[in-house]
Formats: sequence, structure tokens, C-alpha cells
Amino acid sequence: MIVGAAQMGPVECHHTAEEVAARMTCLLEQAAQRGVELLVFPELASVPFFPHWVIGDREELLSYYDLDTPFARVRSFFDRAAELDIAVVMGYAEQTTEGRLFNSSVLADGSGKVALKYRKIHLPGFGEPQSAEHQLLEKRYFEVGDLGFPVAGWKNTRVGLAICNDRRWAETYRVMALQRAEIVCLGYNTPITTPHLPEINTLTEFHNHLSMQAGAYQNSLWVIGVGKAGLEEGVEQIGGSAIIAPSGEIVAQATSRGDELITADIDLDMVKRYRQDVFNFAHHRRPEAYQTISAPVDPHWSDDVQRVGRTLATEPSNA
Repeated sequence: MIVGAAQMGPVECHHTAEEVAARMTCLLEQAAQRGVELLVFPELASVPFFPHWVIGDREELLSYYDLDTPFARVRSFFDRAAELDIAVVMGYAEQTTEGRLFNSSVLADGSGKVALKYRKIHLPGFGEPQSAEHQLLEKRYFEVGDLGFPVAGWKNTRVGLAICNDRRWAETYRVMALQRAEIVCLGYNTPITTPHLPEINTLTEFHNHLSMQAGAYQNSLWVIGVGKAGLEEGVEQIGGSAIIAPSGEIVAQATSRGDELITADIDLDMVKRYRQDVFNFAHHRRPEAYQTISAPVDPHWSDDVQRVGRTLATEPSNA
């Protein structure tokens, strides 16, 4: 199966929906020429990553959201994908009919129908503005996803969806692998700098690939990770979109900070081989020993971490 990652450059406030749809369609047409069957776009693909700044006006905030699905905002793009019989994964800001707000992603199959929807679970950042060069306000603008990590059958495989910060959590991949997912499609918007943790700024791109490669290898599945890149509304975001094999190897990677298509002809049987010989869950997992993973976290856990850190920092060294 040939799959593609459609990395996008900046989408800024002055860009119209028609302009963004045209860019996405250009990547789609390139994918069609290469025989792509599944094409993955970034998180919040068709709008700027608005959690990077404070929005006080409710009407302005809601202008970035789509009602239920992203189809209306970039209708021409989805219509063309259906004409080409290409399945598309795209991230968007979702407003439900009840007025709830989520950071979501959908898989639209080759007919243009929604085959799978996911709402982001691991929301990073803060609920209130911080004193920083840019904000990270996903907890302010989105609710925690309420659909779990669903997996859907598509063609001759099974596909799961994840979004950005989800990639850093081991449970994300494992829950989908236990549902026999063979491909995980993951869009992201990741700034190069982390204002509240500047010591990791030089590691941002390394951590991006590290987390996806580990998830792919430890769960014997393919990961298609796709970012929005470049300087968007004053925030520099990484690229590094990649297609990663069940071996943990990157088989294709973007090299630019703009719109770029990468593709790979992936071997789905590789999933089966690794799950038979390396990560055979039925034979080697010991769920009875993992109960702590699914138990609620002690609300004082972070306080304890801080206390231990301070204690270690003040203890005399034996060196």
C-alpha cells in the first residue's frame, strides 16, 4: 500500500479557506500521481494554530472551528479526494451541535465518507495565559477527547488516529495496537521552543521522532506523522514529517519547512511478522503486572515529584 504524509507550511490568519484548500488539493494531486491510497495531513490543518495566542472574543474564537466535520471549510479539497478515490486523514477544530469544542481528526474514506473520528485526549499546555513568548492554550480552547482511541477497518488494514501530544504517551499506541491497528495516522503542530521548559529546545525535533519511532517499534505498527511547519503567526514550528516502519526505522522524511509530500510503499505484512516474532502480545504480555498504568493518578503526584526534586537538589553530594 502506498501512503503519503502531506506536510504543510504556515497557515496564517490572512489566508482564506479557498487558498488553503488549493494548497491541500495541490498536495493531493501530487499524491494521486504517485499512487497514494491514504494521505495524512497535520493537526488543525486548514487554520492557524490559534492556541498559540489569547483570544478574548468568543465569535473570533469560534471562527476557527468547524461544525462536526471539516468538510464545509475545504469542501473542494474533499470533493477532489473522493473523485480520486484517496482516503484522507485531516485534523481540525471541532464544534459539536451542543457547542462542545474538541481538537479532532477524521479519516474520510475514498468515497468521502467519515470512516473514523478521534478527539485529542492528551491536551498539553495551560488553561490560563502564561508570561511567555507564545502561548499553549489547548486546555483553554478544547475539552479532553471523549471517544477513546478508536480503530477502524479500512481496505485490508486497520487504522487508528492520534494528534500531536498523544505521540509522547506510550498508552496511545498500545491501546490501538491491542485493537489490531496496523497504521496510526498522527498530525501535529509543534513549536521549536518550549517557553516553560527551555532546556529541551535543542531536543524538540529529536523527541518528535523518538516518540513516534518508539511507538511504532514497541507496538509493531506503521506510524505516519505529519506536521505543520515554518513560521506561522510568529511561532516557528518544526517539520520532520515522517513515515515510520514497525522496525522503528524512518522510511521517508520531509526535508523542508513548507508544503511537501513524502510517500512510501509500506509492507503491511511487516506488522504481522513483528507481532509474531518480537511483540507477540498473547504470549509475552503480562497485564496482571500492569494494573498501576490504568489506575487513577494520585492528585498529589506532581507535588511529590517537585518535593523529591527539591530534596535531591539540596542533599550533599558524595562525589
